[in-house]
Amino acid sequence: MGSRATVVDAPAGSVRGIEAEGLRVFKGIPYALPPVGPARWRPPSPVPRWQGTRDATAFGPRCPQPDYAAGSIYCAGPMPTSEDCLSLNVWAPAGAQDAPVYVWIHGGALWRGSSRDPLYDGARLAGSGVVVVSFNYRLGVLGYLAHPELSAESPDGISGNYGLLDQIAALEWVRDNIAAFGGDPANVTVGGESAGALSVMYLMASPRARGLFGRAIAQSAYMISSPALREAQHGEKPAEAAGLDVAARLGASGIAALRAMDAQELAVAAPRAGFQPSGVVDGVLLPRQLVEIFDRGEQARVPILAGFNSGEIRSLRFLMPEKPESPAAYESAIRDRLGDLSDDFLRLYPAGDMAEGMTGETIMGNSIMAALRDALYGWTAQRLVTGQSALGMPSYQYNFDHGYPAAEAAGMHAFHAAELPYVFGTAQTTPALWPKVPETAEEERFTAAMMGYWASFMKSGIPQAPGQPAWRPYSEGRAYMNFAERPRGEAELFPGMFDLHEEVVRRRRAAGDIPWNWNVGIASPRP
Repeated sequence: MGSRATVVDAPAGSVRGIEAEGLRVFKGIPYALPPVGPARWRPPSPVPRWQGTRDATAFGPRCPQPDYAAGSIYCAGPMPTSEDCLSLNVWAPAGAQDAPVYVWIHGGALWRGSSRDPLYDGARLAGSGVVVVSFNYRLGVLGYLAHPELSAESPDGISGNYGLLDQIAALEWVRDNIAAFGGDPANVTVGGESAGALSVMYLMASPRARGLFGRAIAQSAYMISSPALREAQHGEKPAEAAGLDVAARLGASGIAALRAMDAQELAVAAPRAGFQPSGVVDGVLLPRQLVEIFDRGEQARVPILAGFNSGEIRSLRFLMPEKPESPAAYESAIRDRLGDLSDDFLRLYPAGDMAEGMTGETIMGNSIMAALRDALYGWTAQRLVTGQSALGMPSYQYNFDHGYPAAEAAGMHAFHAAELPYVFGTAQTTPALWPKVPETAEEERFTAAMMGYWASFMKSGIPQAPGQPAWRPYSEGRAYMNFAERPRGEAELFPGMFDLHEEVVRRRRAAGDIPWNWNVGIASPRP
């Protein structure tokens, strides 16, 4: 069956896409005016309705960003780059009416990534009866710079969360336009992985995003501390002060000079000058630290599906501290740093198991990697499902522990983002250095199961898959779905893990001068 042109007249304007194999696909639709030149570091502005029919058959360029390091499994290859990058893509079943909508936020540490990555192609997921939307948002220094001059320009007196504002603008575009593509604006699920899942938490926390989505999916989220706009909190320099520092290191006298710089050169130079992108606790878009918002029950009251991968750090080894010379040195470092918590820590992440730690039939990873995995991703996933359950919202937890030959040979069992080809059905279009998923009946059944659960949650808020085990909500005995060689419903994931890391963060919050991020275990500060 061949393809043909298809036109949708949406409130934003008329767009021409491609219809083929029961799907209508539209790419590169602008959802906000380009934030270039004098508009750099300003909130996104709506695109006036355009005249005529806009071609929507090619992805828009990715936002300016540094390239991945050589040899990264996450590098999807060269892509067009432009500061005029605020575009989105739509995959819709042909003839869809009031279909559930899935809005996907790409990962990349808030530094990198693109909605045009073939890993996120929405075609197969849309074939499950869901309208899939993906979009680009400003990254790095272009998306998250705070600076006193920028705050002075803002009616709210704030700066820094431009990437988050882009995400809100994309959701507003969906609210206003998706019905024309067959989607139901009253049935929107927002989802993301890694920094995309961090963004999901920011959206859940932000009053400006209320009512724009009704469900959330957070894959490998990490609820780390964030800088405040003007105050030093939890060991984080004020975001405005950090902005002044990076401007000085770049030789810029102020915002006018920064706006005159080439966007791509700026995106590459800023990390070298020490800039770290993060959401900013500004009292408006992000009223408080994420942990505090969730503790107070002030987040969006939506059902959630959240989880993490058993081998997260196997592809993120740059996050790991240097390994001690011996098990005795490891134990000594833990006792020196964690004091009365050291026995609990060493029980979960034992010194004698630095080569292959963490108990469990298929759990892979040494104690240092397991501790970092749990402090970042495991603790966050359980905190999300615990918090939403406390609000009376259906909440579903998972652990992705699936291996296959190429990943095992590379020592990357269930690595960070390894679940994505199964969720999107894109196993045959992964990046060049990604451990190749085999084309077997078993892998296809596994893909169908994961896609079934995810699509069902988008449709009804209950993850179900034909012929697969029932996925019980977390509130039923701390239940979770273990995606190992096949899906299995289980309970009590890594007993003691959440309580330990929750106590570590509680103490750091009380101290007020210690961040919680990857400073875990032997990298913890001494008391």
